[in-house]
Amino acid sequence: MNTLLLLVGWCLLFVLSWPLALLALVLWPLVWLVCLPFRLVGIVFEALFAFLRAVLFLPARILGFRGAR
Repeated sequence: MNTLLLLVGWCLLFVLSWPLALLALVLWPLVWLVCLPFRLVGIVFEALFAFLRAVLFLPARILGFRGAR
């Protein structure tokens, strides 16, 4: 559904301003490459916080506490 909305939006932009639509089409891979390191940092921090949470809750799990899921 998200891809369909993106395609319809690009087609509408192409009808209204084709040079801008072609520029967006050409620059999208460059924007994706610039955003890639930030996504990787986000994944690393998410894993780090999951590890810290597991370490901090380890004593409670050893004592038999089960959280509500």
